[in-house]
Amino acid sequence: MTAPLDNILAPPAQQAMIAGLFLAVGWWVVAWQNHRRDARLRDERVADIQRALLAEIRAHVAALEGQTLDDAIAREALVARLAGGGHVPILPHDANDRIFRAIVADVHVLPEWAIDPVVRYYRLLAVRGALAQDIRSNAAEHPARATEMFRDYLTLNDETLSIGHKAMIVLTASLEGGRTAVEALFAAAQRHETARIAASLPVELAELRAGLSRRSLDPRGR
Repeated sequence: MTAPLDNILAPPAQQAMIAGLFLAVGWWVVAWQNHRRDARLRDERVADIQRALLAEIRAHVAALEGQTLDDAIAREALVARLAGGGHVPILPHDANDRIFRAIVADVHVLPEWAIDPVVRYYRLLAVRGALAQDIRSNAAEHPARATEMFRDYLTLNDETLSIGHKAMIVLTASLEGGRTAVEALFAAAQRHETARIAASLPVELAELRAGLSRRSLDPRGR
């Protein structure tokens, strides 16, 4: 009994074709396995980078919380002492960015939702460090200039702390649930902001109307 292909190909050619088919399938399977392995290794590296950055940011944010003055009176008192030339506040020298500097060439491998808060946080750290150096350099001979820079430094501290918290929240969500968790986080933040605006808008509109009313009654238009 002859095989269906015997009328088209000789048995040796059929064997060669079958061998080639198995070889092609083998190549495809190996390529698929390599792709899965590379993807797994890439995902593991991205997760390792996120964990390392989260640990570094968390450690510095905790220190920054201890350095931040929430009391407006205490902040103004510190500013006044600097303006009078009687006290130069201790400003940190360390940028706390060793891990970030070590992986900065690979920062593009981070998920897109993590890149912005992380890069913004470390950029603020760099600006903060440069501003601290300028304050120390000007404090003795130019106290007025140093005082203005110190006010900016306090504001920058607040912004750095806020972005640091955001970076920590995003990295934690990314590590725990990936894109789904981060999208849920952003959606919840959007709902919160919408509710805040809705709650505050009537008061702001009332204040605006009251201001316009007072201005219309002022013959000088002020």
